[in-house]
Amino acid sequence: MDFVSIRIITGDIARLVDFYERATGVRADWSTEDFAELRTAGATLAIGSTRTVALFAPGSARPADNSTVIIEFLVADVDGVYRNLADFVADFVTEPTTMPWGNRSLLLRDPDGNLVNFFTPVTPAAIEKFAR
Repeated sequence: MDFVSIRIITGDIARLVDFYERATGVRADWSTEDFAELRTAGATLAIGSTRTVALFAPGSARPADNSTVIIEFLVADVDGVYRNLADFVADFVTEPTTMPWGNRSLLLRDPDGNLVNFFTPVTPAAIEKFAR
């Protein structure tokens, strides 16, 4: 089995796609005006409008209603990501901080309030863990 994507349902797809394109530097592939994907080497971040929910599971997902999931991106320079987003992101939860498990992490909220973690491994063990 392969984990291939996570999908965010949003009430404002253009705003959320714009945010993730700016935050990640990855251009979205739009399938329709209601569905876009940002593909990385490891997985895909899919973003769907609320209209897509009715197509596969009516009433099963509500936009901007997540408080349990953190979307994570492995980046080469988390401090650079922070500098790039400093004038763009309204809700930083924590500025870049080195965590006890060896990653330097930046935690923020996207425009829908979803938690997003950008991290860079900085200790030898963390670097080895994420070596590709």
